[in-house]
Amino acid sequence: MDTLARFQLKAEARRFVLGYLWWIVEPLLYVAVFYVVFVKLMGNRQADFLVFLAIGKLTFIWFSKSINQAAMSLVNNRGLIGQVNLPKHLFPLSIVQEGLYRQLAVFAFLILFVIGSGYSPQLNWFWLLPIAALQYLLIVACGSLVAVLVCLRRDFQMLIQLGTLFLLFMSGVFWDVRALEDAELAGWLMALNPLVVLLDAYRQVLMHGEGPNMARLGWVLVEAMVLLISTMWLYRRLNFWLAQRAVTQ
Repeated sequence: MDTLARFQLKAEARRFVLGYLWWIVEPLLYVAVFYVVFVKLMGNRQADFLVFLAIGKLTFIWFSKSINQAAMSLVNNRGLIGQVNLPKHLFPLSIVQEGLYRQLAVFAFLILFVIGSGYSPQLNWFWLLPIAALQYLLIVACGSLVAVLVCLRRDFQMLIQLGTLFLLFMSGVFWDVRALEDAELAGWLMALNPLVVLLDAYRQVLMHGEGPNMARLGWVLVEAMVLLISTMWLYRRLNFWLAQRAVTQ
């Protein structure tokens, strides 16, 4: 899985003039666009909004891009799947692994950006490691599932793209879940959307120097593990069916 991911990253880097720099440039362009919209055009006056936005967007894009690419991983590798009986979950997991390598560079930049914005490093920042590991686990689970769905019906590709766009606005990338006046609504959002919990945890650590809410992270862990175990069971039961569906898509 890791070897396939590294080969794909090298091949992708050779196609562009900036090569590996796109790992940083692309997410920064997203942040710049949304900063212009929310601050310059809509007049957002939230203190340190650029840092708030950068943390939310640079961590959310890891999820959204990995999911959208993993969704097509089985179909895009149908030639290899039709020739060799490999474990089918290898393909979405290699895409997720690609996203992890990119995100490591993004995290390095994000930490430097936060420090450059006036935030001093603290011991609490080590909480970033388990938070990022939990997000990786969630991406593995969701990425594996969406690959199966696209094999079932190609139409799911469009629904997954719309779903990640919906999550962009419902996960607290641009707004603070702690600022919601309706505490019940905030509770439901954190219970049903694990990305709300993860983005809030990143900000609590980097901006406020506080540890994350362990109970909420524990619930995200349960959600991710249940989804992952269920999806891996599907891959075991549907191994040859997935190969047939991928080839015929």
